[in-house]
Amino acid sequence: MSVVGIDLGFQSCYVAVARAGGIETVANEYSDRSTPACISFGPKSRAIGAAAKGQVISNAKNTLQGFKRFQGRAYTDPFVQAEKPGNAYELVELPTGATGFKVMYLEEERCFTAEQITGMLLTKLKETAESALKKPVVDCVVAVPCFFTDAERRSVMDATQIAGLNCLRLINETTAVALAYGIYKQDLPAPEEKPRIVVFVDMGHSAYQVSVCAFNKGKLKVLATAFDPSVGGRKFDEVLVSYFCEEFGKKYKLEIKSNIRPLLRLAQECEKLKKLMSANASELPLNIECFMNDVDVSGSMNRGHFEEMCDSLLARIEPPLRSVLEQAKLKKEDIYAVEIIGGATRIPAVKERIVKYFGKEVSTTLNADEAVARGCALQCAILSPAFKVREFSITDLVPYSISLKWNSPAEEGLSDCEVFPKNHAAPFSKVLTFYRKDPFTLDAYYSTPKELLYPDPSLGQFHVQKVIPQADGSSSKVKVKVRVNVHGIFSVSSASLVEVHKVEEGEEPMETDQTAKEEEKMQVDHEELKTEENQQTQAETKSNPDEMETSQSGTKDKKTDQPPQAKKAKVKTSTVDLPIDHYPPWQIGRDVLNLFVENEGKMIMQDKLEKERIDAKNAVEEYVYEMRDKLCSIYEKFVCEDDRNSFILKLEDTENWLYEDGEDQSKQVYIDKLNDLKNLGQPIQTRYQEFEERPKAFEELGKQIQLYMKVIHAFKKKEEIYDHLDPADVDKVEKSVNEAMEWMNNKMNLQHKQDLTIDPVVKTKDIQAKTKELTFTCNPIVTKPKPKVEPPKEEQQAGEQNGPVDSNTNGQGPQAAEQSPDTASETGKKLPDMDIE
Repeated sequence: MSVVGIDLGFQSCYVAVARAGGIETVANEYSDRSTPACISFGPKSRAIGAAAKGQVISNAKNTLQGFKRFQGRAYTDPFVQAEKPGNAYELVELPTGATGFKVMYLEEERCFTAEQITGMLLTKLKETAESALKKPVVDCVVAVPCFFTDAERRSVMDATQIAGLNCLRLINETTAVALAYGIYKQDLPAPEEKPRIVVFVDMGHSAYQVSVCAFNKGKLKVLATAFDPSVGGRKFDEVLVSYFCEEFGKKYKLEIKSNIRPLLRLAQECEKLKKLMSANASELPLNIECFMNDVDVSGSMNRGHFEEMCDSLLARIEPPLRSVLEQAKLKKEDIYAVEIIGGATRIPAVKERIVKYFGKEVSTTLNADEAVARGCALQCAILSPAFKVREFSITDLVPYSISLKWNSPAEEGLSDCEVFPKNHAAPFSKVLTFYRKDPFTLDAYYSTPKELLYPDPSLGQFHVQKVIPQADGSSSKVKVKVRVNVHGIFSVSSASLVEVHKVEEGEEPMETDQTAKEEEKMQVDHEELKTEENQQTQAETKSNPDEMETSQSGTKDKKTDQPPQAKKAKVKTSTVDLPIDHYPPWQIGRDVLNLFVENEGKMIMQDKLEKERIDAKNAVEEYVYEMRDKLCSIYEKFVCEDDRNSFILKLEDTENWLYEDGEDQSKQVYIDKLNDLKNLGQPIQTRYQEFEERPKAFEELGKQIQLYMKVIHAFKKKEEIYDHLDPADVDKVEKSVNEAMEWMNNKMNLQHKQDLTIDPVVKTKDIQAKTKELTFTCNPIVTKPKPKVEPPKEEQQAGEQNGPVDSNTNGQGPQAAEQSPDTASETGKKLPDMDIE
C-alpha cells in the first residue's frame, strides 16, 4: 500500500511519501520539489508542471493555471465572472452549467471540466510519487483549503478518481499542518491535563487561512477556523502589476493591459521583485527587455513604498486572527505558539502584523512550503496498515453550519433543523427519526449564506424511498442517519424503516434495543465519533415532536405513544433499509466519470507516444552533432579522407532535413534515419574502440603467459613448491603457453602492419577468449595442492596414550580448556542477551 500525501496548491504542488526513514518530500524530473499547478495543451500532446510553466507566455491561450479557483463552481458564479477577464485562457459554460476551459488540443477545439484539469495535474503528481517509490501509487491523502464547500470537495474527489487515485481522506490544509506539528512533539500535556493551544496561520498564493488547535498527548482537536480566500500572494503581485502598468503607460506610452502576453510577463517579473523585496529593504530595479513593441522598460520599487500600496491588503490580516479566537472563546494569553506557513508569510509586513496582534514572536519550525504535504503523508501513514505510526487521533470541524428542511404534513408547510452547527466536530454522524406514510425528501443547505464564499448554499436533495405505512395505517417510524464524513462532505448516509409486530400469546418476544442497534451501525466506521449526545435545544424546538425526534428522545416518546395498560403488550421490532437518491447541485454521473477516466487514459497514452517520437528525433539530432565533432577529432585517423568527407556531407544533409521536412515525422522515420547513419558510423566507432581496448587485452594475455612460464621454470629447477606436479601435466602447460605466445606475437605483428582505417586483424573479444582458454587449461594444473602427509601409525597411537589429560576439558583437548580471554569474549558475543519485540 502506497503512503502518499499531496498538497494540491493554487500555484505549486508538493508530494510527500512515507519511507522506512520517515516522511520525505520528493522531487520531480527537474529535481525540484515544487511542481507548478500548470497544464499546457499543444498540437501533439500536453505538458504538465514545470514544462507547462515555460509555455505560459508562448502558448498563453492554451496554458491553464490557477484553475483550482473554479473547482465546483457554476459559470454564472459572480466569482467566476470576476476572475474571467484576468485569464489568458477562455472560460466557457458547459451543458451542465459548470465552468469549462476551452483550449486547442491535438489541433481541435476541446472543452474540459475543472475535474478533468485537476485530474491531469494529479496524474502528474502520481507519476512523481511512483518515480520516487519505484512502485505503483493508488492510495493517497489530498489537502484542500478548510473553506472549501461540499461542491468543491466533491469536485476534488472526482478528480482523484479520474487520475486513478484512491483518496483515503480529503484533509484541511491547516489540519494537515497541525498534524505535522504535533505528532513529533514529545512534551505534549497528558490527556487529562489542560491542552496546549497553538494557532496556525497559512497565507499562500491565493488564500489566507487561520486555525486554532488544542494538543494533548496523542490527540489533536481543531477548535475553530477563519479565512479570507481573496487574500494571498497573488493579490500582492497584482498591486505591483497595476503600479507598473500605470508607470510604463505614462513613461513609454504603452497600453499593457490590452495585450495579455506583456501582462503575463510583467506579472512574472513582479512576483520575482516581491520575493527580492522580502529579503532586501533597499531600492530594487525592474528591467524587461523587448517588453512590448520592441521597447525596453525599466522601473524600481522599495519595500517601504510597496507596503504603503498594500496597506488595504495588510489591514485584512487581523480580522481572521480575531475571529478565530472569538469562536474558540480564547484569549491571546492562552496561545502557546503561533506557527506560520505559506509563501506569502515571508513578506515582512505580513509577519509583523501577525506578531503585533498576538504580542509574541511567530514560530517558523515548520517548512513553510512543504508542511501541508508532509502532514498529508503522515495522515496517510496513520490510515495505512503498512506503517506503524504513533497513536494520534484527529478531530476536525465543520466550517459552515448545515441544516435540513423538509415538507411537514403535521405543520402543512416546511420544517427545518440545524443538524451540524459551525465548528461542530467532524467526522460525525447523527440519527434523526421521522414519522411518515410516504417517501419524503430532505433538502440540505448551509444555514448562514452570508458567511459562505459560494453563491449556492444548497447541498442537494436526499429522497428517502419505499416508505410505507404500518399495517394498521398509522405512520411508520423512519430512522435517518446524517453524516459529515472524513472528507468533510455531508450526506444522508442511510435510512431504515422500523417495523413493529405484535407477538402472539405463547410466542417469545424478540427484545431489541433500537438505539443500541443504531450505535452499533455507527461504530462500524472507526473514524466516526459516538453519536449518543443531547441534541441542541434549537433543533428540538424547531421540529415537531410528532415529525422528528433524536435517537435520545425516541425512548421517552415511545412511552406516550401507547395507551396506558396494566400489563405492557409484547412486541418485536425489525428494521428495513430504505434506498436514498441523492441529487447534489453538481453531480458528475458515474457514466460521465467513467468517460473522463477513459479520456485521461487516452491522453496519457498520447503523451507517451509523443514523448517517444520526440526522443527518437532528439536521438538523430544528438548523433549528428556527436559524430560530426568526433570525425574531426578522435575518429579522424580511423577513417579515410574520402569516407570522412562523404559521411560529414550525409550528416549535414540529415541536419537540414531535421529542420525542414523532418520537423514532424513519425517515430519510425527517425529510427530508420538513425539506423542509416549508424551503418556508416558504427565501423568507425568500432575501430576506435578496438584501438583503445586492444592493448589492455594483449597486456592481460601477456601477464598470464608470464605467470605460467615462471611456474614451468620453477618446476624444471625442482623447487619444492611444485615438486608434486605431474611432469606430463607440466608439459601440457608448456605446450599451451608456447601456442598462446606464438598466437599473440603473430596477431600483434599483423595488427602493427594493418592501417587504422581498415577493420582490425584481431578483436578485443578474440584476445579475451584466448586468455580465458589458456587460464582454463593451465590454472587447474599449476594450482594443484600438495598431498597431505600422515604421521606413522605407531607415533599417532603413542601421542594419544601419553598426551596430557585435563578433567575440565570434557574430552575436547587442552586447547578447548585453555581459551584466551579474547576468544572467550568472542564466544560470548555470539550469544548476546536480546530483547525481541
